Amino acid sequence: MFTGIVAAVGTINSVSPQADLDTAGVRLEIDAGGLPLADVALGDSIAINGACMTVVAKTDSAFSVDVSRESLSKTAGLDAPGEVNLEKALTLAERLGGHLVSGHVDGLGQVHSFEAVGESRELVIDAPQELAKFLAYKGSVVVNGVSLTVNRVDDLVVDGVKVCRFSINLIPHTIAVTTLKHLHAGSKVNLEIDLIARYVERMLSAAKI
Repeated sequence: MFTGIVAAVGTINSVSPQADLDTAGVRLEIDAGGLPLADVALGDSIAINGACMTVVAKTDSAFSVDVSRESLSKTAGLDAPGEVNLEKALTLAERLGGHLVSGHVDGLGQVHSFEAVGESRELVIDAPQELAKFLAYKGSVVVNGVSLTVNRVDDLVVDGVKVCRFSINLIPHTIAVTTLKHLHAGSKVNLEIDLIARYVERMLSAAKI
């Protein structure tokens, strides 16, 4: 489990195919940036842009993870070198500063706009319609591993396709300490819906059977 509070911005230094097959995954070698790795063991989990991955190798300042082709097809930002948001798995001794996050990407969103509003910025994202029922005003959502609060939700039809468009206000601190600063219209982002909303939806749907 994670909190959605980014601990450091790291850098994917290399992406290496694990085999000469179209179905093969890749190994990522990641510079941990300011993320301390002294307490990280092989087999531990680290969220990379919101996707929970297993550490398969490490040094004092870097670590490696293996990403399956299935995971690559369901996520954004894990297939090329570049900056990524990092968070180690939650321990019971830590503050829950964001919300309970599983590190399982539920779908890919697309940035509609990212504009300055006073000292902050408004991030507007189009989410897949299947996630619409989990997004609510003042509810929680994870974008590229960052726990955020939804400020507005609109269900729309765009180019004949139903989408859920939601907006988030990003304060200067969040922009400064995460990779969200690099987003622009058209960027793909990893989305994880609120864990509680997931179980509420299941309980309500099961009750109708």
